[in-house]
Formats: sequence, C-alpha cells, structure tokens
Amino acid sequence: MNLHFLRAGDVELAAWEWPGADPPLLFAHAAGFHGRCWDHIIHLFPGRRSLAIEFRGHGRSAKPASPIPWRHFTDDVIAVADHFGIRDAIGIGHSMGGHAVAEAAALRPELFGALVLVDPVIFPPFWYSAPPPDASFIARRRNRWASPAEMLERFRSRPPFAAWRPEVLKNYCDYGLLPDGDGYVLACPPQIEAAIYGMSNAPESDIYPQIATIRLPVTILRAGAIAPPGVFDLAASPTAPDLVSKFRNAREVFLPDNNHYIPMEAPELVAKAIAESAT
Repeated sequence: MNLHFLRAGDVELAAWEWPGADPPLLFAHAAGFHGRCWDHIIHLFPGRRSLAIEFRGHGRSAKPASPIPWRHFTDDVIAVADHFGIRDAIGIGHSMGGHAVAEAAALRPELFGALVLVDPVIFPPFWYSAPPPDASFIARRRNRWASPAEMLERFRSRPPFAAWRPEVLKNYCDYGLLPDGDGYVLACPPQIEAAIYGMSNAPESDIYPQIATIRLPVTILRAGAIAPPGVFDLAASPTAPDLVSKFRNAREVFLPDNNHYIPMEAPELVAKAIAESAT
C-alpha cells in the first residue's frame, strides 16, 4: 500500500493505492472520514488493485477554505482517476462519497464499469429547495487529542462507534488525526465538516439531471434508519427512498435493520455488492 499526492486544480489531494490486478476498485469516503476507513473491505479483495481517495478538507489532503461546493468532491474523484489512468473501475462511494462517485460517472462515463453507492447523500428532490440542515453541533466537536489511543478509548463505548467493527474504529482513530505540536488534531477540521453538511442540499448539489444520463450498472445499499422530522441525524439514511428508479440500470438492496454506517458495521454487505458488481 502506498500514499500518493496529486493535484486537483490548485488543491493537493492524497490517495492510497494497493497494487494489484485491474479493473481497479475506487473507494470514496463519507464526510468527516478518510481513505483508510476502507481498509477492512479492501483486505477482502486480495490481489485486486484498489484506490482510496482522501477528499479535499479530509485526511492528508489540503484544507481549503470552507464552504466547499459539493461539485469539488466530484472533481477530486475525477482527478484521482485521471492521475492513475483509471478506466472501467468499480466506483464505491459511501454517503458524500456516493454522491461524488455518481456525479463523476455521469461526467466521465469511461472511468467506471459499475457503481456501488452505499447510502449515498442524494436526497429526495424537494430537499434541495429546503433550508440547510443545522450542523452547528459538528463545529463544536472536540478537535485536539493527546493521541489516537486516547481517541479510541473515548469512542469505543459511545454510539455510533460502539457498534463499529473494532478494526474499523482503530483505523478511524489512527488515520483520522494529524500531528500538531505536542498533540493531534482531527484530519477533517470540525468547521470544514460542519460546512460540508451545510452545503449538502444546496441547489447546485442536486445531481438528478446527471443521474438520468448514467447507463452503467448501479447497486444502491440503502439503510432503513430514518431521522425524526426536523432532526439532523448522522446515523439516519440520507438516500431518497425512490432513488433506484432515477437510474437507467440500477438495483437496490434495502437494509431495514442498518443505519447509515453500513461499511463500519456490516462490511460484508458492501463486499458482497462489490463482488457481484465485478462479475
């Protein structure tokens, strides 16, 4: 596994590469996460070339001023694919990453042979004319830590982290912090993450016109957890219940007993969808 740095316009991005056979798997993480949150799933595909992007504002990528338009995350996916000469990949995106991978496939269809969208942030159409969600509590998250071990100890018994696979939570903590002086800070600063959620339903984040042009096979894993009206709940599914009907060639796997953190809690379901898309 190797860490690479590349340019997306005037922004430096980080991407992790696991060498192996093509066609590759291209992984795109959720808001506030990082590329190494996919390790436990990538390890289920030994010998397969895999790439895990770290979006701008996240991980080891540059931290531009916020707010960041969501189209820029799509640009990041395209920049990584072009840097590595990717064609006919399986694009796997969770949450915000699902939104970005879907839009990238519409803009550059040659990059992908199939998509696996894990509870993507593609809202019902009416949501794109609604007020933005109140994500101010995200900006107040604790940012400074003594070590990844301290973060792990604090999170291991708290929801939603208590339900994650132990190896996932360890990777989340180990790679979700960056050295800063005599301690560590979050690799996705709370102010950036909060602003990302605030832009999630901006009118320009509506990609339904692009979705209608996608012809390649798409698998949507949709969680059953639903937020109460008026509540911004990170564990609830942001995916439009009828999203599957908006694609030309899509199937849905509805998971009534799962929440939004499907890759962290049920990685075997994601791996199964990837394996089926590769056949």
